[in-house]
Amino acid sequence: MQVSAPNKESIDAAIGKIKAIVAIPEVGEVYEGTVRSIMPYGCFVEIMPGKDGLLHISEIDWKRLETVEEAGLKEGDKITVKLMEIDQKTGKYKLSHRVLIPKPEGYVERERRQRPERGERRNRPERGERGDRGERRNRPERGERNGNRFEHRNDYHDPMAEHEPKDFSDALDHMSDID
Repeated sequence: MQVSAPNKESIDAAIGKIKAIVAIPEVGEVYEGTVRSIMPYGCFVEIMPGKDGLLHISEIDWKRLETVEEAGLKEGDKITVKLMEIDQKTGKYKLSHRVLIPKPEGYVERERRQRPERGERRNRPERGERGDRGERRNRPERGERNGNRFEHRNDYHDPMAEHEPKDFSDALDHMSDID
């Protein structure tokens, strides 16, 4: 690669820009980023040219925020963030500002519910005995709506049955006979 410019400062600036474009973000690194867009769930921060990451609202500050604006952030602001994770499937960047600021004295983290692993099922309470299924009493007939059941009605009436064409004829059946 060859870079030319009228002076050393311009050459160094050009090389710096080229390196920033081809650089690959690394997990654990701290970046000075620019807030590009604000969403209800956080904001997107550009950490390198063309490389944006999500700064989730819960990773902005130690205190609970209702809105990103509550933290005083707006588009175009500079913010220091740490790259926490790169999603293996999507390649998306997960950022945090919170880990770079001191934890407030006496801060107690909210306990997070543990989610079951994908494919695992939660234990369900035992069901009572189902009893004899031989006779099914007090069961509605099928076909008619009753709560969450669909019951049957034998007295179905077709509303279109009465509307036969008045001058129906077989004229269309014999059209090939017409010269």
